[in-house]
Amino acid sequence: MSYSLNEIEALAKRAARGGGLSWGISEEAAKAVRWLTSHGLPGGEALAGLLGQNDGVASDQVAPGDLDDVWHASNGALCPLISGAALNDYAERLAAGTDITMRDVSYPLLVVPFAAWAAMHIKAQVGVSWGGMRVVTDGNGLGISDADDALLVTKTPQLSCAQVTTATGAFSQPLSRGEVSPGAWATLNDFAQRTYAPATEASRRLGAGAGVSDND
Repeated sequence: MSYSLNEIEALAKRAARGGGLSWGISEEAAKAVRWLTSHGLPGGEALAGLLGQNDGVASDQVAPGDLDDVWHASNGALCPLISGAALNDYAERLAAGTDITMRDVSYPLLVVPFAAWAAMHIKAQVGVSWGGMRVVTDGNGLGISDADDALLVTKTPQLSCAQVTTATGAFSQPLSRGEVSPGAWATLNDFAQRTYAPATEASRRLGAGAGVSDND
């Protein structure tokens, strides 16, 4: 179904928080999903899958433990959101011509928006490659070499980010609305519900107006 980008971003933020991510990473996740869906990519589906996969897993287990060599998690697959935030912090490496390589990355599509923001930071195009496909972005637009089954894989053995020295044209431009499948939307709603405090007897009485007393 089609939703406004504001709706998608708001739900994604709540869902990420309900999935156990910090508020800071949840905000980054929401912006990433908004960016992807604005380009017609399944950002909501990727986030829904990631939250289901990492439900109950501590963030430090899926965060990159060594940022000097190939990035990898201490236990399990890398979270693309935590890794993406780190990618932004180390964007100058790309500007210096050093590739950033990640091993065993969950839902690699979610790394792409962070590469876009890195591209804006270093004022150059950045390419992201995994599973036989390559995505290039200048920060605002997007070019995909081959939108095949690798687009929404649940995990890739290796992902690399690098500055693109030869300019690429024909980028898609963001739209004002995005598509999220009904199943993914329902999953995100389920995670978002975890952020709401359960109703108490007192709150139920207040919500019902006069409640058990009537002063009229």
